[in-house]
Amino acid sequence: MVICLDEMGPVSAKSYPGREPLRTEPEPTAGRAKQEIDYGRRGKGYIFGAFRPATGEALTQPYASRSSVNWVDFLERVEAWLPRDAERVYAIVDNLSAHRTLDVLLFMLACPRWEMVFQPKYAAYLNLIEPWWKVLRSLTLAGRRFESWDDICKAIAQATAYWNAHRHPFVWGQRRRHRPRRQPGIALLPKAA
Repeated sequence: MVICLDEMGPVSAKSYPGREPLRTEPEPTAGRAKQEIDYGRRGKGYIFGAFRPATGEALTQPYASRSSVNWVDFLERVEAWLPRDAERVYAIVDNLSAHRTLDVLLFMLACPRWEMVFQPKYAAYLNLIEPWWKVLRSLTLAGRRFESWDDICKAIAQATAYWNAHRHPFVWGQRRRHRPRRQPGIALLPKAA
């Protein structure tokens, strides 16, 4: 079984831009689009995530920091989340120093079915959780204003539950649906006038 592990963050309680600007007054007749100014951050943290590309299932957990203690706690949650019948678990992770600490090595000794697969530097596209983070950000953060870290945690939990209810397998390199397929054949040369 292959799972992709990563963290999204830091995520701050602030306004996130959406597709349309926020309206500060009711239906302006004309003029420039205005957006409410948002000063300061009101709490921040990290969202740890596990993603199973074969089924599309996801697990997210918010943490205040990106420490190795939190990472091991998250790995234990993932271990409880995964089905028991899987003989091997290949976890694709990046080269963050918190992923290589003594606590993580002790976890690996306690759970012998796990094997960490570290992706090469500058190759984030090899981890299928990265496009899933983009989907989660659009479901959760885009166009919304958060007053506290707790609001973000609730929104992330709701978006993850929504995703799991409507999940589908992720296939790396799959053609996008909205792009029309190119017709096979020889390219046409431009007509000379």
